[in-house]
Amino acid sequence: MSSCHSSSAPEAAAGSAAPAAVAVDPGPAGAYALAAPGEITAVREVLEAAGLFPETARIAYLGLVDPPRETVADTGAAAETGAPDRRFRVFLLDTAGGKPHDVVVSATAREVLSDTELDTAVTGELPVLEEEFEVVEQILATDPDWLAALEKRGLDVSQVRVAPLSAGVFEYPEEKGRRILRGLAFLQTHAEDSAWAHPIDGLVAYVDVTARSVDQVLDFGAMPVPEEHGNYTDPALTGPLRTTQKPISITQPEGPSFTVTGGNHVEWEKWHLDVGFDVREGLVLHNIGFEDGGRVRRILNRASIAEMVVPYGDPAPTRSWQNYFDTGEYLVGQFANSLELGCDCLGEIHYISPTVSDARGNPRTITNGICMHEEDASILAKHSDLWSGVNYTRRNRRLVISFFTTVGNYDYGFYWYLYLDGTIEFEAKATGVVFTSAYPGKDYPYASEMAPGLGAPFHQHLFSARLDFALDGGPGRVEEEDAVRVPVSAENPRGNAFTRRRTVLARESEAARDAAPGVGRTWVVSNPEKSNRLGEPVAYKLHPEGQPTLLADEDSSIYRRATFASKALWVTRRDEAQRYPTGDFVNQHAGGAGLPEWVQADRNLDGEDLVVWHTFGLTHFPRVEDWPIMPVDTAGFKLRPEGFFDRSPVLDVPPPAPGAHCHR
Repeated sequence: MSSCHSSSAPEAAAGSAAPAAVAVDPGPAGAYALAAPGEITAVREVLEAAGLFPETARIAYLGLVDPPRETVADTGAAAETGAPDRRFRVFLLDTAGGKPHDVVVSATAREVLSDTELDTAVTGELPVLEEEFEVVEQILATDPDWLAALEKRGLDVSQVRVAPLSAGVFEYPEEKGRRILRGLAFLQTHAEDSAWAHPIDGLVAYVDVTARSVDQVLDFGAMPVPEEHGNYTDPALTGPLRTTQKPISITQPEGPSFTVTGGNHVEWEKWHLDVGFDVREGLVLHNIGFEDGGRVRRILNRASIAEMVVPYGDPAPTRSWQNYFDTGEYLVGQFANSLELGCDCLGEIHYISPTVSDARGNPRTITNGICMHEEDASILAKHSDLWSGVNYTRRNRRLVISFFTTVGNYDYGFYWYLYLDGTIEFEAKATGVVFTSAYPGKDYPYASEMAPGLGAPFHQHLFSARLDFALDGGPGRVEEEDAVRVPVSAENPRGNAFTRRRTVLARESEAARDAAPGVGRTWVVSNPEKSNRLGEPVAYKLHPEGQPTLLADEDSSIYRRATFASKALWVTRRDEAQRYPTGDFVNQHAGGAGLPEWVQADRNLDGEDLVVWHTFGLTHFPRVEDWPIMPVDTAGFKLRPEGFFDRSPVLDVPPPAPGAHCHR
C-alpha cells in the first residue's frame, strides 16, 4: 500500500495562509478561475442559439480568453478593467465540409462577441479532431490500393494499425484547403501487442478525412517487418522483477505547506499564483508573485509552453514529411492523463481536475489532471565557518505543479518548479515509445537500430515557452549577457581577468538570438523603472540549456512552419492576440505565421511590456536503451532572480527540525 495520499480538503490544503499584513492581489474573484462545466455548457447553448452549431459541427478548440489587463506601476499588481467577463474562444469545424469558424463567446453575457469565417486554404486547417484518429484506419481498411499493398506483403488488414499523422505542407497543391492526414502502418498480432515493434515500411497513404477518400497510396516496395516483439510488460522480456527495492515513504504528518483557495489560487512559502489549464497549452500559470517586504511582488503575468514540435530527420520518402506540432495540431491539453497516487505523483498530493470541452460542446472533467506537491530539493545553503564557529545548514524544497499527456507514441510530462529562493524552473519529461521504422542496413545515417531490423529515425522535441514578464508590474528591458575573456594588457598584465558584456536588445529585429554555451550566454530581463537598494534595476535572468535548435534546412517546409524553433530567444512587444509562436492555426499552414511575422514590425522593446519566448528541447538520436519503452529524458530552463531582491530571500528559512530526519 502506498504511503502517499491526497489532500483531504480539496479547497484548502493544510498550512498557514498568507498573513493579513501582506498585500495580495489575486485579481477579482473568478477572473482566473478554471473553466466550469456550466460555462462550457453555456458556450454550447449560445452557439446553438446563434445557428453556429448544427449536428455536423465539432469543437476543435475551446479555451478561456484571458481577461484584459492593465499594469499598475505603483503596486506591481495587475488589475482588471471592469468586472470579469468570462470569454471563451472556440474553433468550429463542420464535418460536412462547410466553412470553419473562429468564434468568441461571452459565457457571462451569453452572447457571441465575434464570429470569423475562415478560408483554410489561407489560414491553415483547424486542429486534428480525436475522432479523426480512427477515420484514417477505417477508410484505408476498404481502399483497394491499400488492401493490394497489404496483400503483396502477406498481411491481414484486421491486424494492421494505422497512425493518423498530421500532413504538413508539401508539393501537393490539391491538398490546399482540405483536411489531410497521412497514415503509416504497423502490425499488431494480438490485442496486447505493441504495434510500434512491427512497422510496415515502404508504405504511406494520404487521406482526406472530410471527404473520407484516399488521395494516394504510395508503395515504395516491401521491406521485412521486424518480428521481435516490444511488449515491455511481458515476463519473457522483463525477466524476474527486482526484489531489492525498499519502500521510500514520503509523509507530511501536518499536511503540505501550501494552501489552495478558490479551486486554483495557490500560496506556498512566499509564492502566490493562479493555476490555469488550456486544452491547447496544458498548464498555464498566472499572476506569479513572491512575497517580499510586506507585499507580493509580481514576476510573471503568465507562463506557458505555447508550442511543441517534433521534426523528424529521415529523408526516406515514406517519412520525409514527418513533423508534428503536438501543441498546435493535436492540443496536448486534451490528452492530459488522470494521474495516480504513488505512481505519477508521490507524497502529500493536491490534485486539480480541469474541465475541457469535448467535440460536441459537452464538459469533460480530467480527473486528477494536475498534480501539485512539495518535495525536498537537497541543500539550500551551507557553510561551516572556521572563524566564527557557526555551522549553518538549510534544506531546499520546491513546489511542483505538473501534468502528463500522451500524444500517440510519446508521453510528455510538463513540470513547473518554484523554489524557496525565488527561482522558477521548467522541465519537460519525454518518455513513451519511440516512433519506429524498418532499419535499412548498417550505418544508415538517419536512424538508430533498436532491435534486429527495427529502426528509430533521428528527431527533435522542441518547445516554446511564452513568458509574459511584469517585474514589479512594470515595463521590461532585455539584455544579452556573455562572458568575455580579457587579453593580456597593461590593465591585465597576468592575463587572469575576465568580465561580462551586456547588450540591450532594443528592437524586435535584434532580439531573435541563439544560445552560446561557449560564453555562458544568458538573458537578463529587468524593469528599468524599479531599482533594488543598490540602485540597480530589479531583474530575473533566463538560463538556457544551450542545446541545438531546429536542425532542418532553412529552405525546408518544416523550417518555414516552425521558424520559432530556429532561435533560442525571441522578444516581442506584448500583444494579447499574439499567443502562439506559430500563429493561431498550425495544421497544414504553409508557414511564416507567428513570431517571424510579428517581428517584421520591428517594434521598440526597451522599456515596454514584453513577452520573452524561449526555445529549448531535445535532439534525440535514439539509443538501444530507449527500446522497448524509453526512460525519461529531460529538457528545460531556469529563471533566477538577478538583483530582484535586496539580499538573499531565504535568510528566514529555519534549520531542519531536530530529530525529524537528520541525525548522527
